[in-house]
Amino acid sequence: MNSFPYEVMFEKKDMMERLEIIVSWGHYEIRVLRFHLTSFDAGRFIDFHNHAEFEFHFIPRGKGAVILEDTPYSLAEGMFYLTGPGVMHYQEASPEEAMDELCLHVDIVPRFKSDVDPWEAAEAEECIEKLRHLPHKPTQDTHNAMHCFLEAYEAADMKYRGFYTSIKQSVISILLKAARAWDSGDTGAEAPIRDMLEHRYHYAIQYIEANYTNNLTLDNVAEKLNISARQLQRVFRSMDENRPFSKIVEDIRLRAVCRRLEESSMPIEQVAQTEGFSNATYLHSVFRRRFGMTPAAYRKWKQAIN
Repeated sequence: MNSFPYEVMFEKKDMMERLEIIVSWGHYEIRVLRFHLTSFDAGRFIDFHNHAEFEFHFIPRGKGAVILEDTPYSLAEGMFYLTGPGVMHYQEASPEEAMDELCLHVDIVPRFKSDVDPWEAAEAEECIEKLRHLPHKPTQDTHNAMHCFLEAYEAADMKYRGFYTSIKQSVISILLKAARAWDSGDTGAEAPIRDMLEHRYHYAIQYIEANYTNNLTLDNVAEKLNISARQLQRVFRSMDENRPFSKIVEDIRLRAVCRRLEESSMPIEQVAQTEGFSNATYLHSVFRRRFGMTPAAYRKWKQAIN
C-alpha cells in the first residue's frame, strides 16, 4: 500500500498542464498556468526569482527551506505558502532529504460581468483580496487544500463525467482553503438567508404537485419538511389564508383533471382515479361545485371552443 497518496501524480506529470483551465469566479477570471506535483532532490535549490502572477506552494512530503523577500523559513510536510506578484523567493530541499511540492500557478484577471450572482461575487472578492495581503511566510495547510490537487488529477485521469467542472471547482477550493489558512475567524461577506416561511410554503406546494395522485395528508407533507402538522398549517394560513391544505390539494388535482379532460378521451372514471379522486361520483360532485358543470360537460365545452 502506497503511504504517499500523491505518488500517482508523478505518472502523468504534465497531464493537468496540457488542459486549458480558465475559471470564471465572481468578477474574476482565473487562468491556470501550472498545476502539478514536482520533487526537489536533497540539496536542490531554485535561486531567487519572482512571478507576475500568484503561485501557491504546498509541501506534501519532505522538508526544506524558503526565503521570502529577505526572510528565511523552514518547510516541512503539511505546510503552505503563497508567492504573490513580484514577491522574490528562493526554494531548496534539505541537504539530507528530498522535498515534494504541489504547485498551482494562476493569473487572476478582473473581468466585470453583469449577470454574476452577487453573493458569489462578494465571496470571490473577499477571498482574492485576502490572498493579495497574505503574510509572506509559510503556515500549515489547516484546511487540506492539498487534497484538491489529487481530486483534480484523478478526475482528469479517469475522465470522470464532468471532470473539467470538477477541476475548476478544485481550483476555487484551493484558493479558498489557502485564504482560510490565515483566517482569524472574521469574514466580511455573508451568505443569502432564506425566508423560511416562503421556502416551506413553496417546498410543500412542490411536494404536493409531485404526489397529488397519492393519498396525501397534512401529516406526511409536514414530515417531508421536518416540521409538525400544526406548523405547516400556520405556513399555509400565512402564505395563502383562503386555502387550507385540503383546498390546495383539491385545486392541484382539479387542474390535472381539466388537463386530462382537454387532452384525452379517457373515461371519466379513469380520469378520477388517475388524478387522485377516489371515484367518478366524488369527482362529479367536486367538479360541479367548483365549476358549475360536470366533467363530461366541461370536456364537450373545451372541444367546442378549440
